[in-house]
Amino acid sequence: MDPLPCIRQLYQPVQLATGPGTPGVQYRETQPHPALRDLVYCYWELKTTTPLSAPFSYRVVADGCTDIFTDLYYPEQSSIMGFCDRYTAFPLDNTFHYNGIRFLPGMFTLLTGISADTLSNRSEALEAVWPATAAFISNRLHHDLDAASRTALQDGHLLQLLAAMPPRNYDHRFYEAMTLLLQHSGNISMGSDLAIGISPRQLRRLFHHYIGDSAKAFGNVVRFQRLLQTCTPANITKQKTYFDLGYYDQAHFTRSFRQFYGLTPGQAAGT
Repeated sequence: MDPLPCIRQLYQPVQLATGPGTPGVQYRETQPHPALRDLVYCYWELKTTTPLSAPFSYRVVADGCTDIFTDLYYPEQSSIMGFCDRYTAFPLDNTFHYNGIRFLPGMFTLLTGISADTLSNRSEALEAVWPATAAFISNRLHHDLDAASRTALQDGHLLQLLAAMPPRNYDHRFYEAMTLLLQHSGNISMGSDLAIGISPRQLRRLFHHYIGDSAKAFGNVVRFQRLLQTCTPANITKQKTYFDLGYYDQAHFTRSFRQFYGLTPGQAAGT
């Protein structure tokens, strides 16, 4: 297989920490083994530290990644979710302990050969998509393990799969186009600026296979994510950073932000 493309230095997807307004719930991210960091952005954990007084709704913002997630109280029920073109709200019980694996854009398909188009905007049972990893999680991971032990086990499993995978050369045209999108924070013309020697139809097919949606849809998510990386929700509207990222007016920005975040900028600033 060709050396893995390195997009990690160009893209660091942001998810919402639960913050001081949600006592009893903790979210954290852990780095994978160095040999996996071109594929896996992080392992993550979302758990209750004490039983909540009511069910909990967790909002996941659009980030362009593919995630495997498991409530470790029920490790036999792992799920996988691909690219989403909007935020997703997950209704959870009042006690939970989720473990996740977040693959960088395009990398789940590179590792498994499974088209990302089959996972976009939906959650599927992992057993039906990637049975070997579903069995590993069911047999090896549980809520009594500490974070370091879970990380070591997941590293070992994924390193073993990576070493055993058959030669699979990735499509350089797709990664060239994705790199351009990331370098320009998603603010790029889908025509002249993304001309890499293939037709728009070929480009669309490649992005649907590796990402799960079009280059334009992915670019919109990248632009939103770059906004989250550069300033807090409280400062986004005040600083008008959105103009620098190609939003042509505040109404356009607000609609896009709400689609990907689940709240307006003003509502997000107050959370």
